[in-house]
Amino acid sequence: MSQATSTLRSYAFRSEREPHWLELEELVERVSKKGVGVLSAPELARLPVLYRSALSSLSVARSISLDKNLVEYLESLCARSYLCVYGNKRHLREALVSYFFVSLPRAVRALKWPLLISAGCMVLGVITAYLLVAQDSDFFYTFVPNDYAGGRTPAASTEFLRSALYDNDHDTSHLSEFAGFLFSHNARIGMMAFALGFAFGIPVLYLMFTNGLTLGAFLALYGDRGLGLDLWAWLLPHGVTELFAVVLCGAGGLVLANALIFPGRHRRLQNLAIGGRVAGTAVLGAVIMFFIAGLIEGVFRQTVTSVPWRWTVVGITATFWAYYFVWVGRGGQHD
Repeated sequence: MSQATSTLRSYAFRSEREPHWLELEELVERVSKKGVGVLSAPELARLPVLYRSALSSLSVARSISLDKNLVEYLESLCARSYLCVYGNKRHLREALVSYFFVSLPRAVRALKWPLLISAGCMVLGVITAYLLVAQDSDFFYTFVPNDYAGGRTPAASTEFLRSALYDNDHDTSHLSEFAGFLFSHNARIGMMAFALGFAFGIPVLYLMFTNGLTLGAFLALYGDRGLGLDLWAWLLPHGVTELFAVVLCGAGGLVLANALIFPGRHRRLQNLAIGGRVAGTAVLGAVIMFFIAGLIEGVFRQTVTSVPWRWTVVGITATFWAYYFVWVGRGGQHD
């Protein structure tokens, strides 16, 4: 074949298909700059069609030995198109919106039964400790370590217990540091509950139960002094968020345990990967909730001593999380 004939065939081949290549190149360029969200529904449907057409053109160009520059152009175009079609490339903003408004609330709803079991173990611990401490205050020392009690024990006076709820013992200049400490402490507990799922779940249930014991002991102590409602107003502004995050981590651990104990039709590692994706999504959200709870506990609760304001925050946070996890992200096939 003469050079002139080869050039003529390359020109005819290119002129016939070039409009499709240019259309594909324009779509790929837009996706590379702003993500797939910039494309309309018809353009999204058109993208894989143009990609397959470009692959076909590349195959033909190679088989009949067309112009080298043309082959290299098609190779580059197909490579870039592949990343757009199969790479699922998304900008950070798009990924965050998808996570918070779709993935996270759906993952939490998918953990309904593990959540109920995790919460049930904690509530059982609360009830157990409350009844025992209310009957015999010495049980308080069994459930609450001295370092954690901070002097708030049955031996303390009622005035001291009240002052712990309303007096600001923290310098405001150190509130951010205190919030950071609370975040790391609570997140560590949550991660432990999640990781213990690999031990077939029993330690997860135990951890939820013992956390409930501590809470129940304090409720009995303050209730006996007529400060039960005051304690709830002190605890719940951050506790609504924090306790749910702890329960959520426990539920994630139970999902891992279930994947190991009852693999079903999949192998254990495969089942663990399937359950781990949902549990991991939910637990990441729990870490964010720990951070929010740390801010409330370390800043708001230490500076605002008004009981009505504290209950206002309780109502706002409870309503927000209930709406978020029950309704946000609905409308898909899994809801």
